[in-house]
Amino acid sequence: MNTKKSETKKPEIKWYIVDAKDKTLGRMAAKIAARLRGKNNPNFTPHMACGDGVIVINAEKIHLTGKKWTDKIYYTHSGYPGAIKGLPAKELFSRKSTQLVKLAVFGMLPKNKLRKAFMNNLKLYEGDKHPHEAQNPISLDI
Repeated sequence: MNTKKSETKKPEIKWYIVDAKDKTLGRMAAKIAARLRGKNNPNFTPHMACGDGVIVINAEKIHLTGKKWTDKIYYTHSGYPGAIKGLPAKELFSRKSTQLVKLAVFGMLPKNKLRKAFMNNLKLYEGDKHPHEAQNPISLDI
């Protein structure tokens, strides 16, 4: 009996480019997370990384509503007792502006082993220049 293992081909990734200028962070991150998971594709499978790639430009021009610039705190913990640290969104943004978008999308992805695979398909840039012209990104209006 000749048995072959079924070969599952990874679908080809389409790349999309998002201009984050004057976009609200949470709304933009939710749509990016859905695109990274592949929820818009007809062949969506929850247990596979079959999503598309997303390039975000102008990440330094995002918008937060209300008083989130001062009231929203991003916490980190080293694992040692009493070692929790918090940074307001404005200070984290001044250190590295792409970090806010990265953390927002990261929090909206499923908490499993596929999260890292999804995040590998997210590219963030502060200006409007990016080195991904070879992927022929399609403009995505959010």
